[in-house]
Amino acid sequence: MTEAGEKPRILHVDDDDDIRAIAQIALEVVGGLTLAQCASGAEALDIVEDFAPDLFLLDVMMPGMTGEETLAALRELPGMGSVPVVFMTAKAQVNDVEHLMTLGTAKVIAKPFDPLTLAAEIETILAESTAP
Repeated sequence: MTEAGEKPRILHVDDDDDIRAIAQIALEVVGGLTLAQCASGAEALDIVEDFAPDLFLLDVMMPGMTGEETLAALRELPGMGSVPVVFMTAKAQVNDVEHLMTLGTAKVIAKPFDPLTLAAEIETILAESTAP
């Protein structure tokens, strides 16, 4: 996890190259956050412990491991049980969002998302998750 004064570290997992590119611009360039991106849940599991993210930003629908399966696997790793999670999904119907919220999700962001506000949304979630 980040020390005081360091930029928040976001682990973004999405199988779509274009979404990853837009999110990278939104989070690193616009938002000034530290970002690691993965194209699959398996890839995320390989790097998560070394990266030590402050927040997981996960796609819901991915081949191989879904976002839910990825989250479950990440939660099993030491130190990852309390990392806030945000899901991004094109499937943002009320019942889908309600289900994702039962997993301890901080927020569900609908795709397409606004690249100009994504970093601010993430920073708000991080501030709320660390508030006393």
